[in-house]
Amino acid sequence: MAPPGPERGRAVATAPGKKITARLKRTLPVRGPQAPTLSELMRWYCLNTNTHGCRRIVVSRGRLRRLLWILLTLSAVGLILWQCAELLMNYYSASVSVTVQFQKLPFPAVTICNINPYKYSAMKEYLSELDKETKKALETFYGFSEGKSKVRRSVDEQNSTGGDFFQQIPLLKVEDFSRTATDLHSGQKRKIEGSVFHKDSSIVNSGDSNDIIGFQLCDANNSSECALYTFSSGVNAIQEWYKLHYMNIMAQIPLETKEKLSYSADDLLLTCFFDGLSCDKRHFTRFHHPLHGNCYTFNSGKNGTILSTSTGGSEYGLQVVLYIDEADYNPFLVTSTGAKIIVHDQNEYPFIEDIGTEIETAAATSIGMHFTRSRKLSKPYSDCTETGTDIPVENLYNKSYSLQICLHSCFQKAMVDSCGCAQYAQPLPAGAEYCNYKKNPNWMYCYYRLHEKFVKEQLGCQQICKDACSFKEWALTTSIAQWPSTVSEDWMLRVLSWDKGQKLNKKLNKTDLANLMVFYKDLNERFISENPANTLVILLSNFGGQLGLWMSCSVVCVIEIVEVFFIDSLSIVMRRQWQKAKKWWNDRKRAGSGKPPQAGDVERQGHDNPVCIDEDLPTFNTALRLPLPQDSPLPRTPPPNYSTLRLETAFTEQLPDTLELGQH
Repeated sequence: MAPPGPERGRAVATAPGKKITARLKRTLPVRGPQAPTLSELMRWYCLNTNTHGCRRIVVSRGRLRRLLWILLTLSAVGLILWQCAELLMNYYSASVSVTVQFQKLPFPAVTICNINPYKYSAMKEYLSELDKETKKALETFYGFSEGKSKVRRSVDEQNSTGGDFFQQIPLLKVEDFSRTATDLHSGQKRKIEGSVFHKDSSIVNSGDSNDIIGFQLCDANNSSECALYTFSSGVNAIQEWYKLHYMNIMAQIPLETKEKLSYSADDLLLTCFFDGLSCDKRHFTRFHHPLHGNCYTFNSGKNGTILSTSTGGSEYGLQVVLYIDEADYNPFLVTSTGAKIIVHDQNEYPFIEDIGTEIETAAATSIGMHFTRSRKLSKPYSDCTETGTDIPVENLYNKSYSLQICLHSCFQKAMVDSCGCAQYAQPLPAGAEYCNYKKNPNWMYCYYRLHEKFVKEQLGCQQICKDACSFKEWALTTSIAQWPSTVSEDWMLRVLSWDKGQKLNKKLNKTDLANLMVFYKDLNERFISENPANTLVILLSNFGGQLGLWMSCSVVCVIEIVEVFFIDSLSIVMRRQWQKAKKWWNDRKRAGSGKPPQAGDVERQGHDNPVCIDEDLPTFNTALRLPLPQDSPLPRTPPPNYSTLRLETAFTEQLPDTLELGQH
């Protein structure tokens, strides 16, 4: 048998080295194209890429955590592909869209009231005594008389008050500032007690500045509690004094009676046109205002239909001719002639007394409108309210919320609570009744004191009430022209008198008529809205820009930071605390039993080496570079199996050439 050649010996001798090389290749990670399989290539990519999600898929321990990272990474990839596709489609699309829109604007509600609330001829039986006393005061103050009084006395004992008007509210003439005044009814001088409130007048008083007219109000329950209200003009003093008694009388008249005493639609409206078409009283809705009598609203939307216009200009708006009837005006209640109008939304209450526009007679008044819708942001951007349901004030007007509704309702509620009755100019709360000095002798003094607090913002209404977040506004531009003209006055008045002559047996005067036109100047709707300067999208974009600029960090990186520095760190701290608590408990039990500590408790095992605790498994080279733990015994490892180090020869007998070496 021939001995084996040297090639065979070399193959056998190198067999252990090949085994070690193969084992190292299987154990250590390979790089790039050296990977034998696609799974090894993907693993190498995930471990070495800067894409955080892919790396976390490989190094994460636990199926649930690895599944979550797979879902997050795939979701991020899907979003990137979708956004890139949208960007490419928008980039390569060269289409241009042009939109031409012809819109129709809804026409607002237009409320019209005669400045004189009630026909004076119908009201004389209720106001005869008051008018008589007013004329007597004028004769006493200024020394003029109208001769024989034409005022008819009332047969109703309820209103036959005579000198009670001056007893309830005495008119005084303050001669100087020595707190003494002359009672103009009795001529006696009295000492002024209580506070003095001077009402500034819009009419300049050309007389002596020391001659101040006013009236005194006292608490019916305490006569020492009085307040003197003075005016620099006698006109204002007489009118204010007259209005107080007037409201007191009107509060006792039933609503049905007051509606009959005021103007009907046939009385007020002579002609009507809208959008080039004829209209009549059926297009107007009546509502009764306490201070202005019967008012009529065009396009109120009460029947569910709101008119609109598709063309701007005066020819396509509302045109009405109003019959004012100046001869039937109350001479003491109103001192101007004409009508009052207000433009408002169908869901808003028309506050004629606050923001009404006056229309003069013998003139054509043109009112051009610009429509604006406004929208404000609510909390936390502003203190406005959406619907008013969060305001602790009852809405007495049964209309959509507004700041004026809230303020008036708040004052009326305070009036009922403080004075025991409701103020005549505002709606009645449930279970309340209007004030009159027969049932409520103290209401005038209470009303003035309460109104003083309201003006000084001491009542709390201004703090409770808030602006509405959304509202509509019509900006008005008013122009006036003489109407009718001199050359057309004769035939126009004849025709209008003939039209009205079926109910009125007299020729109309131009001072009894007012021409009104309300129209859109253009159909441009202006929308003003508030948008937050910093939204969640902008906040995230700013955060992302800062993180990407300074740390090259993405959303996945942020999630990774949260996982490592919060979730994993917390779990490590909790585990360490648990181990310490467990060790303390074991030592306590051992001390109680008297058993000595075991050797295994002191020495650390190889897997307990804190240097080896890592989320990523060490490779062969990195394991050799691991430092030993300080101040602790060496980790115990099992002894090697020396039998595995023995090399088994492939020859059964010793070779001849080795015998000589062995003998030497």
